[in-house]
Amino acid sequence: MNLNDCYNFDDFRKLAKKNLPAPIFHYIDGGADDETTLKRNTESFLKCDLVPNILASVGEPDLSTTVFGQKIDLPIFLSPTAMQRLYHHDGDKASARAAEKFGTFYSMSTMATSSIEEIANISGGPKLFQLYIHKDQGLTDNLIDRCKSSGFKAMCLTVDTVVAGNRERDHRWGFTTPPKLTLKSLMSFAMHPKWSFNYLTHEKFQLANVSHWTKKGSSIAKGVMDYINEQYDPAMSWKDAEYVVKKWGRPFALKGVMSVEDAKRAVDIGASAIILSNHGGRQLDGSRSPFDQLPAIADAVGGKIEIILDGGIRRGTHVLKALSLGATACSFGKGFLFALGAGGQKGVEQILTRMRDEIRRDMILLGCKSIKELNKTKIAYR
Repeated sequence: MNLNDCYNFDDFRKLAKKNLPAPIFHYIDGGADDETTLKRNTESFLKCDLVPNILASVGEPDLSTTVFGQKIDLPIFLSPTAMQRLYHHDGDKASARAAEKFGTFYSMSTMATSSIEEIANISGGPKLFQLYIHKDQGLTDNLIDRCKSSGFKAMCLTVDTVVAGNRERDHRWGFTTPPKLTLKSLMSFAMHPKWSFNYLTHEKFQLANVSHWTKKGSSIAKGVMDYINEQYDPAMSWKDAEYVVKKWGRPFALKGVMSVEDAKRAVDIGASAIILSNHGGRQLDGSRSPFDQLPAIADAVGGKIEIILDGGIRRGTHVLKALSLGATACSFGKGFLFALGAGGQKGVEQILTRMRDEIRRDMILLGCKSIKELNKTKIAYR
């Protein structure tokens, strides 16, 4: 199996599983506790159907939308995800270059393995930075200031990770940063010599945006969950979010909003967007899926704030359903990470090609000339 054989999410997942050592693969693939929310994120799209209109003279549909004050060519972009260097030796650089080619946002995690400045130098495409509130206020301020200096278009504050979710697969496989060699994981690394060679012969693993400030999580074997629990501020509050909105002063989103009340408050503090997300089912297991919460939140704040749906996206039809119910755009993480693990930058470009082609084809079949024509009339619940 190779990239040319990858037509959908499951194909990229299978190739990534073949290429990556088990601890790395399961870190991407897994969720919290019993992984019920992880499964529900995608299953929720099956609750409703698309209703097409015929003879609409669509021609070539316009797939563009505007989010964070930036026009993008696709209504989907790359979610911020940590430690991409583990999935392919080019890591964030590969993802940023691929996103730029498709005219959409690349999103950088605080826990990226390339620095803010490195990515700014290699990509002229629109970039979003995902911030965590650290216990050390100086580190938080440093990240914001560097993003301003480096020309990032937008910032989001992740609000659903004040403590780490119970990701049992990470415990089971001994996943740490950098990778920790246990008897079980050693066998998997030995069975993936290409990955191991590339990991050892390319630039040293580090959390490039924070390594100058703290060595935890980069120069010693430290579990991801341990890093979160030690470094992130569990007392984060709305005052912290307001502080970031004012200090940043540019398009800003709260990532991890799931309730109508929180969506309304995001409007009140001056956020320009909210990202409906349960962290890919990796935090609170048993929580609602973003798609299930979308209609109520769109009814409450639609038109007042941009709404981005993040979670469970596997197909172009998922994107169209979300846009029809009030989302401004969508983002996805697991899909492009599996593609990154499957083939680096070419893999990310391949999955973006598949998603673009699906969205374009499905809009023609749906009878829509542009994203603006997607609305509730295109949806029927079972």
